[in-house]
Amino acid sequence: MTKKVKNPALKLVIGLALSCISVMLNIAIANQISLAKSTNSQKCNIFAYVTDTDQQGLNVRSGASTNNTILGQIPINETVQVIGAVGNWVEITNASNDFKGTGWVFVPKLGLTTRGYGTNGVDLYASTSKQSQKVRRIPANTIVKLLGCQGDWAQVEYQGVKGWLRRKDQCSAALTSCS
Repeated sequence: MTKKVKNPALKLVIGLALSCISVMLNIAIANQISLAKSTNSQKCNIFAYVTDTDQQGLNVRSGASTNNTILGQIPINETVQVIGAVGNWVEITNASNDFKGTGWVFVPKLGLTTRGYGTNGVDLYASTSKQSQKVRRIPANTIVKLLGCQGDWAQVEYQGVKGWLRRKDQCSAALTSCS
């Protein structure tokens, strides 16, 4: 049996309470979804260098989103070790003296160059296997766009062609040819 509430102020209080509970539940669900996404990280073990030209440096965050806290900054051309990837974000560690620890950065702010100095270039593969199809040959000492990583393979783009670059063909030093 439902009892009708006749007091308009009490109706308002009950309505507001139910609305607050609904908002809190929705926020909790959204946070769980966000946490689940950030924990589905792809493990990586590559090195890259900072290409962000912001004078403050590249922001390192506590999670894979601009909503996460900034933990510090890393200056341009510094090398970082990439240990994980989620979407357009990578988890980094072993950065410069300006940032100690582990955090997340936006992958378009990092770069790679190909090795192969003194050769006719390096191969870009369709997947993370030397047995996969070679989709392109990239000249030695060429800047490529970093897209992500898996294990010790870097997913890159060169002249509109996306593929995978094996570790021995990656150069993560901004100011040298890694020859």
